[in-house]
Amino acid sequence: MARHLYSCPLRWSDMDAFGHVNNVVFLRYLEEARIDFMFRLAPGDGSPSFSGGSVVARHEIDYLRPLVHRHEPVTIESWVTKIGAASLTIAYEIKDPGVTYVRASTVVVPFDLEAQRPRRISEEERHFLQEYVDDGMTSAA
Repeated sequence: MARHLYSCPLRWSDMDAFGHVNNVVFLRYLEEARIDFMFRLAPGDGSPSFSGGSVVARHEIDYLRPLVHRHEPVTIESWVTKIGAASLTIAYEIKDPGVTYVRASTVVVPFDLEAQRPRRISEEERHFLQEYVDDGMTSAA
């Protein structure tokens, strides 16, 4: 199983009054990692995969430890835990070596912007996602 790694910089404005990364900011970090995973690493050469829209149907976040500001980026590991006909679930860990700050998951639905409705995952997208599937996962047709 491959995991996508994203190096996420911390910004001074990410901190709350207690000097920790604000809980809402973690959603932004997850978004940055997800966009990097789905769009930058998706098949290229004019492929339409992941070039259309997508919507977030669900977020689930477990805050494990506070993360405080520093100059070094934090690592976000992402992988796929479920591929359905018209949705996928991405899992994440926001971490440093030996320390996990957040575990989270997001259900993403591909969206046809022109038709303004959800769409099915293409075979090309499914093939790309399959490389990042968690070992215990089975794909739905």
